[in-house]
Amino acid sequence: MYQITILGLGAGDINQLQLGIYKKLKDSNTIYVRTMDHPVLRELKEEGFKFNSFDHIYEKHDTFQPVYQEIVETLIQEALKHPITYAVSGHPLVAEQTVQLLIAAEKEGKVRLSIEGGQSFLDPIFTSLKIDPIDGFQLVDGTTFSIHDVNMRSHLLIAQVYDSFSASEVKLTLMEKYRDDYPVTIVTAAGSSEEVLNTVPLYELDQEVEINNLTTIYVPPVTSDEEALKDWATFRKIVATLRGPNGCPWDKEQTHESLKKYLLEEAHEFLAAVDEEDDFGMVEELGDILLQVFLHAQIGEDNGYFNLEEVLASVSEKMIRRHPHVFGDISVNSSEEVVTNWDAIKQQEKGKQEGSILKGEYRASSSLQTSFNYQKKAAKVGFDWPNAEDVWAKFEEEWKEFREEIQNGSEKTRTDEFGDVLFTLVNIARFYKISPEEAMIHANKKFASRFKFIEQKVKESGKSFSDFTLEQLDKFWDAAKEVEKGN
Repeated sequence: MYQITILGLGAGDINQLQLGIYKKLKDSNTIYVRTMDHPVLRELKEEGFKFNSFDHIYEKHDTFQPVYQEIVETLIQEALKHPITYAVSGHPLVAEQTVQLLIAAEKEGKVRLSIEGGQSFLDPIFTSLKIDPIDGFQLVDGTTFSIHDVNMRSHLLIAQVYDSFSASEVKLTLMEKYRDDYPVTIVTAAGSSEEVLNTVPLYELDQEVEINNLTTIYVPPVTSDEEALKDWATFRKIVATLRGPNGCPWDKEQTHESLKKYLLEEAHEFLAAVDEEDDFGMVEELGDILLQVFLHAQIGEDNGYFNLEEVLASVSEKMIRRHPHVFGDISVNSSEEVVTNWDAIKQQEKGKQEGSILKGEYRASSSLQTSFNYQKKAAKVGFDWPNAEDVWAKFEEEWKEFREEIQNGSEKTRTDEFGDVLFTLVNIARFYKISPEEAMIHANKKFASRFKFIEQKVKESGKSFSDFTLEQLDKFWDAAKEVEKGN
């Protein structure tokens, strides 16, 4: 196994090429280059240097990763025969995927490497743009980066943008967070005599003709909260400001206890938007729920008990831990197996439980949800009807007992038996995988909508409710139902 010497060609023309690298190239018998699209190589070729280029491999594949893999495989095979030199743009360890793949191969014992110099494209870009990286900057690969990884308040440099197609992909990704006319700068051949800087609105990024192998896209940091409304840090800052010394008196007074009712209200409003298939409503209501989450996290931080990072770490760890079929080596064949594994892992986390298994299942805000939780917990230890038919029989029994109490019982016994009827109805809902809480929310909303329709009809008549018989009002109710159906 012979050595592969990896040399960095720098970011500019031959005047920027380090003398030591020039000598290494001159002493090399076999020189491979990832691409000939570099000003240094064009000038060296005129001096008589000979290079083996991998440009032809780019034409064989639709994406970059297989290109890089084939280049590395070829280099390793050639290194088995004789020592070779591999020259890349800029610095070998900055934004050069093939070098990273070679380093991985070296760790596996497949190849020996020597990596030397070459100015990266970062220094001349910082100089050309007149920016200080200490303010914070990100360097990302234009072929693979996700907008979720972008910090809008840092200098953003996007490398590996070779042509209009890759620039178009970058543009569409950036538009997920930045406004369409946000200014971006296209930097080509920074630090060389061929340097070109062109600032354009984001929507024109892929219309620039100067984009080539030496192009980097620069996105300046946003300077105001209004520009960064799609950034998580902005929302956190807003909530912290509301709770801060110069914030809102109402927000500063809130506690975990005082906010409980608002979290329930926002959750119900989101469920209503889901029922209405209202996408814009869901966006708004999810935002309101997020506000509640961030407020509780900020209160925890203000009180010194916990912060948002701990909330995120907790749920992230839980999701990874409870999904071994995704993040581990467990195999599942159905969603039922997923639920079984989830419950088993949850039980392991909690360990041996002291006291009643119903502990923690009471919900002061909802008797329906409490009933559902109790029955679900009891069912997990085998205290459950074997099938739905038995539940229906139990309902009929409870309904009969309730009717008897209506005839002969007291207010107390009637209340007691009616509670049994409701409890059994919740059990029926559980067997058919229906959320009784959600069903009740939907029923209340439906009643309110239809009754408002009746109110409107009464108002239009110029009369009052007392002027209508129940049968007449019931006809309005039926008309409201037809309106709901779109008839």
